[in-house]
Amino acid sequence: MLGAIVFTYGMLMSFVLQGASRNARLKRPNPPMLQYVGYVLCGLSAGLSGMLLLMAFTARAPFPLV
Repeated sequence: MLGAIVFTYGMLMSFVLQGASRNARLKRPNPPMLQYVGYVLCGLSAGLSGMLLLMAFTARAPFPLV
């Protein structure tokens, strides 16, 4: 199940970045839906990276690191 989620996230991110770069190259504004999906994906990325960083600092290691 995780593989399907990661695949979908990657395809959406690729679509958003490709569309935004194409619109920037043609000097035209992004459609609102593309911008909203981009913001949601950016928020998901930031939230997940923050949670993983917090988990890395608070998780107990199976062996002493110090």
